[in-house]
Amino acid sequence: MITGVHAVIFTTNAEQDRAFFRDVLELPFADAGDGWLIFALPPAELAAHPADEDGRCELYLMCDDVHATVAELQGKGVDIVRPVSDEGFGLMTAIRLPGGGELGLYEPRHPTPLSAGGSSS
Repeated sequence: MITGVHAVIFTTNAEQDRAFFRDVLELPFADAGDGWLIFALPPAELAAHPADEDGRCELYLMCDDVHATVAELQGKGVDIVRPVSDEGFGLMTAIRLPGGGELGLYEPRHPTPLSAGGSSS
């Protein structure tokens, strides 16, 4: 059976992005060898959304209070890519990674399988 998810971020500056995850987001990590850091992530969930074209994958970090999280990240010098928007199902924004990529930031406003409103059936 599935035991976890291994997400990969492809970047033009893996060393800077690894330092960001280690030093700014303070994610626990293991060194797989030669400074190749693999980071532990908080509990995750997976959703399948309809698309009009070929599928794609997106990665969002989740938080309980997006405004407080944005303020904390800005205090650490993180570039917030766009203002927080209310999408009805949740509040969303994105942060800029040192390697140039974007990482979504999301405060859900719906039951999640990680909350008491989740279901296993």
